[in-house]
Amino acid sequence: MHFTSERRLDDGVLERGFTLGEIPGILWTPAPAPASAPAPLILLGHPGGLHKMYPRLAGRARHSAAEGFAAATIELPGSGERPRWAAAERARADLRRALEAGEPVGDEIIDALILPLAEKAVPEWQAALDALLSLPGIDGPVGYSGGVISIGTRLAVVEPRISAAVLFAGSFVPRAMFEEARQVTIPLHVLLQWDDEGNDRQAALDLFDAFGSREKTLHANLGGHTGVPQFAGDAAAQFLTRHLK
Repeated sequence: MHFTSERRLDDGVLERGFTLGEIPGILWTPAPAPASAPAPLILLGHPGGLHKMYPRLAGRARHSAAEGFAAATIELPGSGERPRWAAAERARADLRRALEAGEPVGDEIIDALILPLAEKAVPEWQAALDALLSLPGIDGPVGYSGGVISIGTRLAVVEPRISAAVLFAGSFVPRAMFEEARQVTIPLHVLLQWDDEGNDRQAALDLFDAFGSREKTLHANLGGHTGVPQFAGDAAAQFLTRHLK
């Protein structure tokens, strides 16, 4: 991990840009307190484009830092300044055409878009976790918060260092992911926007039903993709605080 930038935000949070090989990312750590213990870590998932997503990611990170957590995110494959991925670009174009035509989004499009992304992104998140936990002042337990929900689902299955997860149901779900969901056992808090124009609501409900966790909560609210109410975000943050501290 190579740090490329550093600045102290007005609430004392330290924000550092980094690269992990070709992968850019951002780490936020809370202002140090006297004799403070190492900070637990929250991985911030998102649908891609760090520059575009920065305001929302930074807001979530600063909220986490106020509770004593470090927070980090990385750029997804084929997004932001990373090299474009021809197969993913074709799948996105097919998705746009189907949505604009008011047609159902078929499994072939969803599989072509999401499954290769999860295959590439999950090992990158694990490599980032290796590097982040080696830094002074950061320790487990680790939580995951955000989307793409298929990435969060697979991480919850294959990464034993993640103790709890908040999953954002705002992306299409391949059918193969339902079997993986049955293997998830960590506590889950799932956020669903009922009127999300880019999400198959029934698939999100079916995925929630498939999760094998004994403790799982679905928090559904009226509104579109970016309309998550403040109280829903607060409840998700409280969930992570309860399980990681």
